Amino acid sequence: MPLKMPSLSPTMMEGTIVKSLKKEGDPIQPGDALCDIQTDKAVVTMDTEEEGILAKILVPEDTKDVKVGTLIAVLAPEGEDWKTIEIPAGEESAASSTAAEAAPAAAAAAVGGHAHGNYGPSVRLLLEQYGLTAEQVPPGGPYGILLKGDVLKYIKEKGLQPLPVSAVPPPEVPKAAAAAPAAPAPTPAVPAPPPTVGVSEDGYEDIEVTSMRRTIAKRLTQSKSGIAHSYGTLECQSDKLLALRKQYKNEGMNVSVNDLIIKAVSMALTKCPEMNCVWQGDQLTYASQVDMSIAVATPTGLITPIVRGADVLGIEEIASQVRDLATRARENKLKLDEFQGGTFTISNLGMFGISEFSAIINPPQCGILAVGSGIVKIGE
Repeated sequence: MPLKMPSLSPTMMEGTIVKSLKKEGDPIQPGDALCDIQTDKAVVTMDTEEEGILAKILVPEDTKDVKVGTLIAVLAPEGEDWKTIEIPAGEESAASSTAAEAAPAAAAAAVGGHAHGNYGPSVRLLLEQYGLTAEQVPPGGPYGILLKGDVLKYIKEKGLQPLPVSAVPPPEVPKAAAAAPAAPAPTPAVPAPPPTVGVSEDGYEDIEVTSMRRTIAKRLTQSKSGIAHSYGTLECQSDKLLALRKQYKNEGMNVSVNDLIIKAVSMALTKCPEMNCVWQGDQLTYASQVDMSIAVATPTGLITPIVRGADVLGIEEIASQVRDLATRARENKLKLDEFQGGTFTISNLGMFGISEFSAIINPPQCGILAVGSGIVKIGE
């Protein structure tokens, strides 16, 4: 029984196996969790409805960019010798290819080093100009890749100076080329010295983009280019809102300004249902309830957990759900139905002192509310 990489979100094309939750030889029951998978949106636990013995794990932990549909494991029926189970015909090459691609990177990460030449031309130039070897500099990139920032940091820490131009070693020549007779080269006039790469105050660092951030960039670019955005800005007097929050606080209810905004917008959408809709193909579909998406920043990117039926929930229940969803969003523990869907989005940057910003619509929704910070006006 083959187990393949599932599609865990509508936009997922590939995923990363973050952690295996079972070992080869473990019994599997319907509903058992097999592994944690990093999708383009969050970390989701993969379970199965099959029953048997986990015979082979074909794609190990920390394997990135595993395409949807790739064979990742094989189950053996109960009663059979799981150690003798073979990979299904036609699937072996794809699984072997994925594992082979992951092996060099995993090995490099395991030893904390990097393969010879596993760096870019800017890194090679710095090493030559400062008389360094790749083995001297601790790598900081993914899978032990040596980055330009690693070399700059090492140079700064050691207080190194570039070698004189004459002392810079020439590039290595392959043996085959060295054996061949060299053609006489014309004598150049005055050789120009190679450009010296300066070391900045803080240096530079290459940061790998997470799959979530790649998806965010792709979807928001599509939104901005495919949805006609029309912006309107309005100042609201929030005295009564703040007084209401203070009243709730005095009554022992932990309610934030954002919770009150969620409730107010949800009620407004029931009175203006034309905005509480989503695109389905080439037509609009009006929702029967308000499913409010709340933008939450996480270490890996932005995600929008959903408060379902916010128009009929009490303010205390909204506050409780928002706290729970935001906490689990930052821990990558949201379920698929908790961040997929929604009929309208609120993005609140007021707590960061942002007075005004232009939010981008979260497709297939048709509207988004950007909330800025409040200011005190004296004498009004």
